[in-house]
Amino acid sequence: MTQKKSNKTSEKKTNKKASASVNSIKEIEELTTQLEEANQTAKENWEKLLRSQAEMENLKHRNAKDIENAHKYALDGFAKALLEVKDSLAMGIKSASDENASMEKLLEGVVMTDKVFTSTLEKFGIKEINPSEGKFDPEFHEAVTMISAPDKQTNDIVDVVQIGFTLNDRVLRPAMVVVAQ
Repeated sequence: MTQKKSNKTSEKKTNKKASASVNSIKEIEELTTQLEEANQTAKENWEKLLRSQAEMENLKHRNAKDIENAHKYALDGFAKALLEVKDSLAMGIKSASDENASMEKLLEGVVMTDKVFTSTLEKFGIKEINPSEGKFDPEFHEAVTMISAPDKQTNDIVDVVQIGFTLNDRVLRPAMVVVAQ
């Protein structure tokens, strides 16, 4: 009887070892599968990282090129618009050198050129500061001199020596004015 118990016990131990062995093989297979999946995921993530880095480098180069071109050609539209003014001046010079040129026609050409030039400036946000009347404003005006003017109040603008200009509401050049004392 003890031998039967001993056989049963040893069978149970063998079964437990076999069962444990089967379980550890399954665990190893599962771990191996998980490791392979983790390696695959790591490889995919590494490739994504490399692609992202390459994309960022390409984007940097494109942006640098765009900025370079923006600086290089920023005045392109303005320069093309000024060509109209140049053409108008050339036509005025040509008509002034004509034998039948009159002062009226010459003056008319200069006035037209001035209008084209002013409209070109306005197209690009450059506006005139021409304060023929009003109070002196140090933000927009520069007093060249002060004179006594009985019909004007103190700090009134008497005369404009040189008109000023603003670019998008920022003063490029203040208007030079004569101010009443």
